[in-house]
Amino acid sequence: MLRARRGIVPSFVENFFGEDFLSNFFDSSSSGTVPAVNIIENKNEFVIEFAAPGLEKKDFNVDFHNNVLSISCQKEQKNEEKDEEIMHREFSYTAFRRSFTLPEGTDADKVKASYKDGVLTVKVPKRDEAKQKPVRKIAIS
Repeated sequence: MLRARRGIVPSFVENFFGEDFLSNFFDSSSSGTVPAVNIIENKNEFVIEFAAPGLEKKDFNVDFHNNVLSISCQKEQKNEEKDEEIMHREFSYTAFRRSFTLPEGTDADKVKASYKDGVLTVKVPKRDEAKQKPVRKIAIS
């Protein structure tokens, strides 16, 4: 299992997702808040989890183009309170965009996304030829 965390830079993550992956992954200089992300690899797939509480599944866009998986969100919220002489208005914007270059051996046609309990989960399955094979005992003749 693989979890990418701030301060830990597994070289094989860079090999799979590209060298610019982790620099973009941890870039906090962009406007707005970028959700925390876990990247998990198991024998059958990669799982990308976004911590995005307070959003709805309709707020997300998940796109795939030229071997790049892009996940974006844009939400505008307006709150307005009116009293006899006082009016209070607040606007809130939430937006982010994250892109991941998919490694060779992934099946981009079968990518699935779901949103539940504040977590957006994107599953990227591996093709059969990219899956880890069990150890095979070789007979010595």
